[in-house]
Amino acid sequence: MTAPAGARPLSAQRPEKPVALVTGASGGFGAAVAVELDRLGCRVALHYNRAADGAREVSERLGNDSVVVQADVSDWDSVNALHHQVVESLGEVDILVNNAAVRKDSLLMSQSPEVWGEVIQTNLMGTFHMCRAALPSMIKRRWGRIINVVSPSALVATPGQTAYAASKSGVIALTRTLATECGRRGVTVNAISPGFMETRMTASATEKFRQNLAANLPVPRLTTPEEVAPAIGVFLDNGYLTGQVLSVDGGISLT
Repeated sequence: MTAPAGARPLSAQRPEKPVALVTGASGGFGAAVAVELDRLGCRVALHYNRAADGAREVSERLGNDSVVVQADVSDWDSVNALHHQVVESLGEVDILVNNAAVRKDSLLMSQSPEVWGEVIQTNLMGTFHMCRAALPSMIKRRWGRIINVVSPSALVATPGQTAYAASKSGVIALTRTLATECGRRGVTVNAISPGFMETRMTASATEKFRQNLAANLPVPRLTTPEEVAPAIGVFLDNGYLTGQVLSVDGGISLT
């Protein structure tokens, strides 16, 4: 369908070398996403909270301009300072990948309010903080991509994960609602839900757990960050895809 003559386009074109900010980029899935975005021509800001060496190691693997930045995503002032640093170093953020998260599993009846709240503050409030910092410029320039990393735990009940599941379910609701707020300004908001990957967050899982999980999947094996990360590219150029959760999980969300 052709737009009427003189009509203002809904969105601008993708920048030639977009600036991508990846939170939790010091290892695991965040590192794989940063490498993939670099391969797609982005200049990447790699966020870390405590693992500075890991973030620098990832930066050394990138071919395009990059910067390593530190912040506690649960703290608004820290996020605001991070955002200003990225803008000064690389330019306005075009692509935001909210990957930073913590998981502290425990049965609800024995988990302290402080620990439960820490998971919510980092995973859900941290996503809000990052979106709130980056979104105004995206809206102004009429192009942006926000990609939130969620989890099958938001859809499949797992004992001991009330905090983690609640935080990731909240991010899915945030994703869908924010998509309705900014789609008319050329900004899409989506989520990616990886399956069980071999990362630091899953390192404590036993071999028996891994084998049982893999055996019950429609695709009966576990995956790696490097296998999942290329799915990020689906969101970059398709301005009609918004408010969706892309599950790259071997079918675990179907079980």
